[in-house]
Amino acid sequence: MHSADIGLVGLAVMGQNLALNMDDHGFSVVVYNRTQSTTENFIHGPAAGTGIIAADSPAALASCLSRPRKLVLMVRAGQAVDQVIDQLLPHLEPGDIIMDGGNSYFSDSSRRNRELAEKGIRFIGCGISGGEEGARHGPSVMPGGDRSAWPEIQPILQSIAAKVDGEPCCQWIGPEGSGHYVKMVHNGIEYGDMQLIGEAYHLLRTGLQMNIEEIRQVFEAWNRGVLDSYLIEITARILGIKDEDGSPLVEKILDVTGQKGTGKWTGINAMELGIPLTLIGEAVFARCLSSLKQERLQAEKHYPRPQIIFKGNRSAMVNAIQDALYAAKIISYAQGYMLMREAAAKYGWQLAYGDIALIWRGGCIIRSRFLNNIKQAFEHDPSLENLLLDDFFIGEIQKAEAGWREAAGLGVELGIPLPAITSALAFFDGYRCGRLPANLLQAQRDYFGAHTYERSDRPRGEFFHTDWSGRTPAASTRYRF
Repeated sequence: MHSADIGLVGLAVMGQNLALNMDDHGFSVVVYNRTQSTTENFIHGPAAGTGIIAADSPAALASCLSRPRKLVLMVRAGQAVDQVIDQLLPHLEPGDIIMDGGNSYFSDSSRRNRELAEKGIRFIGCGISGGEEGARHGPSVMPGGDRSAWPEIQPILQSIAAKVDGEPCCQWIGPEGSGHYVKMVHNGIEYGDMQLIGEAYHLLRTGLQMNIEEIRQVFEAWNRGVLDSYLIEITARILGIKDEDGSPLVEKILDVTGQKGTGKWTGINAMELGIPLTLIGEAVFARCLSSLKQERLQAEKHYPRPQIIFKGNRSAMVNAIQDALYAAKIISYAQGYMLMREAAAKYGWQLAYGDIALIWRGGCIIRSRFLNNIKQAFEHDPSLENLLLDDFFIGEIQKAEAGWREAAGLGVELGIPLPAITSALAFFDGYRCGRLPANLLQAQRDYFGAHTYERSDRPRGEFFHTDWSGRTPAASTRYRF
């Protein structure tokens, strides 16, 4: 009988690459897939010559593992995870550990944590980012759940994770579904980053009439500065790929974007918690709008864009677009951290925000240079309310603001949609505005619904109501609640 360190269920590409990664780092791995032929193809293909073991059933998988058993599930989120857990449970015993490495919704992970704890099984909801390449060579790993399981799984997860400055991009997140929650926010920020890059590309291509090679060179230059990141890097590479006829391949790709729902989850949760996650919300809606291809083609015939040709300093405008992209990116992360802070308060979690930035510095899709600055911001002030109140980010936004407004104005003038860049700017203007027109909204609410209001000249917590219509003799009567 074998005595493997860890078992892995689910041999799609991510599962296969994680198994190979663990084997590379000296851990003995036993794998199982519902379709036996998939297991055989893996063992005799990518895993040939490794120490990876194949199991043909959940019982065989469990029998190959050393105690306490450690299993990682790499199956589709949702009902499939519960089904696999149900298949494994008869073959497990108290103290064993199940990790879900898929993109599960955080509340499902919280539920599974509670349900399995009643059976003595320790559950970890483990967000994993980095795609196929990350899984194979070092992902960003976000584990949360039963803390007692962390010492058992820490050596494996931190060994296979990406490393930055010698530190693993894997740290303990917190209880219940917090690991998958942080991964959800990561994915929302990823949606925002991608949309911002697309808008910058649109401004360069349509607004400044630059060809693809010129734009590629711009992105290469940006990747050597403050925008240094994985997504900027791969964008430059994408723009350099030619089709068979020698033309840029990107220009032949249909402008309809897919999505798997994680960005939508982030937006929905933000609305539930009352956090203005405006940029990520617009990024999700932009993908929805892209799917209306036929309607957009019809509308284009009726509403042609303004026929204005940019005649300014193109180099200066490229710099302005860089400023807009950078400033809006800061807003995206600031909003993401606002959401995590509110979630921690709502769900009773203690999240180490600096460690989260450290985890995201390598291996994951949103890895970028300025995550070091986020880490430093929370090291300087662990109770920091908002990244926009940190000295470094205050300085960066102040330097970028003029270019940000100039680029946004160009988009408005030329009819180029910039939902993420402009929503970020609107959020910034609202956040730094000491007085908003919400006083009028509250008066309207009190007028038609008697919802009451607070007064600026009275202490907070005192509520008043006015008979605004004047239909009663005491039209000006105020009521204190």
